[in-house]
Amino acid sequence: MRVTTEDFFVEELPSFEASGAGEHLLLTIEKRGMNTAFVAAMIARWAGVPDSTVSYAGMKDRHAVTRQRFSVQLPGRAAPDVALLEATAGSTPGQSLRVLAALRHSRKLQRGALAGNRFVLQLREVEGEREAIEARLATIRARGFPNAFGAQRFGHGGGNLDAARAMFAGRRVRREQRSILLSAARSELFNRVLAARVADGHWETGLDGEVWMLDGSHSVFGPEPFEESLAQRARCGDVHPTGPLWGRGDLRSQAACRELEVATLADSADLREGLEQAGLRQERRALRVPCPSLRWQWSADASVRLEFELPPGSYATALLAALGDVDDAAEPRPTPAAAGLRAAADGVD
Repeated sequence: MRVTTEDFFVEELPSFEASGAGEHLLLTIEKRGMNTAFVAAMIARWAGVPDSTVSYAGMKDRHAVTRQRFSVQLPGRAAPDVALLEATAGSTPGQSLRVLAALRHSRKLQRGALAGNRFVLQLREVEGEREAIEARLATIRARGFPNAFGAQRFGHGGGNLDAARAMFAGRRVRREQRSILLSAARSELFNRVLAARVADGHWETGLDGEVWMLDGSHSVFGPEPFEESLAQRARCGDVHPTGPLWGRGDLRSQAACRELEVATLADSADLREGLEQAGLRQERRALRVPCPSLRWQWSADASVRLEFELPPGSYATALLAALGDVDDAAEPRPTPAAAGLRAAADGVD
């Protein structure tokens, strides 16, 4: 994947429309060759405001064509010419930025304030039998795929985990870096549990003592005894098994589900204790993400184009891992997350 920048396209699906009035300017931006934080800092310089007045709903990759929204607070001020922002970005080879819309809004754009993301990916030099590849794609479309955190969470070479351990041991870090490192530690623990659930075959069907999440929401219920009624709801995608996002408090799961989670994370006391001391609380994340929108089209040059939509917080790279071995031409970076993703791929068969 990502042999060229245009091979990886992602577009945020907004959860609301701009109100047309207010002290915040809502910018819809298409960017190439820049990550989200870099663009946010660029917007702050363009507007002549502190970085803290610029916000965005989600992080997007550097090696991609991405469309996403930013907001910048400009109380009682007119916005500078957007052409100046576009010109600044275009001065560096491999980087570009276009402002697709600039509308006033009454409130700051909050993290996670999006309905999902739409992806268009071109995979090149595909090897394998086309019939078998299409069968796996059809399985992913029908059953979903393991909802692992992608390599982006762990930094280059997985370095965010080492940095998180150093932070837990007392090293001071900047406030914005602290949030990134806490997320990496939490994501690693979740991926370990997910990989164990894939290995034992219960990542989509559930266990006794399961905590369930309603499809299309973050509402959870349980633990409950595993009965046929729940099994049927899981088969039709109405509910999904969950895994822990670690923090303070007792695990909500019970029985066999709890036993698996405790055993899987027994050797990660440093990460667990660090997250607890940081003040995070126990939460749950679905182990499965549905993908009924998945479509594909073959090209004559042994490449395949994938189009799909995912809910907020789910990763295109996790879908690709469920498809097979995928090399990242732009930024090869093995990470601790890869173990969970690889096991997840094997479990989709």
